[in-house]
Amino acid sequence: MQLIIVTGLSGSGKSIALKALEDSGYYCVDNLPAPMLPQTVQHLEEAGQNRVAVSIDTRSAHLQELPSHLQTLRARGIELHLLFLESNAETLVKRFSETRRRHPLSGAGRTLAESILAERDLLAELADLGHHIDTSELSANTLRAWVKDFAALDHDGLALLFESFGFKHGIPLDADFVYDVRCLPNPHYDETLRPLTGRDAAVARFIESQPQALQMLADIRDYVEKWLPCFERDNRSYLTIAIGCTGGQHRSVYFVEQLAAHFRGLGQRVLVRHRELAAP
Repeated sequence: MQLIIVTGLSGSGKSIALKALEDSGYYCVDNLPAPMLPQTVQHLEEAGQNRVAVSIDTRSAHLQELPSHLQTLRARGIELHLLFLESNAETLVKRFSETRRRHPLSGAGRTLAESILAERDLLAELADLGHHIDTSELSANTLRAWVKDFAALDHDGLALLFESFGFKHGIPLDADFVYDVRCLPNPHYDETLRPLTGRDAAVARFIESQPQALQMLADIRDYVEKWLPCFERDNRSYLTIAIGCTGGQHRSVYFVEQLAAHFRGLGQRVLVRHRELAAP
């Protein structure tokens, strides 16, 4: 059985992610109490369901038991992956205000901001166990696409995720490493290159004409390549390398595309995300 556990902060898009997995052929269970996970998985396995996604979050009783249940299922030979969705506090407050939904941890004199902070603390242990998606700057359609990419990935061993972003929109919460390429010459100031992105050949030629850009690219590539075996020995399933420039359109996109191509050439499993290109 392939089992994906969807969890994360309230308002971060778990319902959208679960629907995307359902569209990808997974049998989905929403808001399952953590203690019921082993029995539910066993029942679905006996019923012949081999692709299952389960949403578990802070609405669940005994959430602190979930890590031990995950270990038990892995010991039984279940191919299990945890998808953790998060977002920055400002975005979550805005989403709850717009929908007028009640936060599951509200009450007892807590404000909405305090409830979000309490939930983040409560989920801290789970956040370290899986693959992160920061939905702060994402449209629903982009989140669906990213979840489907995650579901389609061959999960055997460590996967590298290269993500471009713009610093003016904030650093991605899901990054393990962040590299800043804003010191390099910016194609944005060339009027012919401004409407293009780092995927376009003209932008690539501009960046490749800068020796310091090629040196920085080589340095990042060599660092990741050198330390990758260390992360693999640590039994990491995912490693996210975020590359940021000012707007997330040119330099960071070029760097991500080049790094992804290099590590694919080494036989590494790779995912690519361009946050600002995907933003609404």
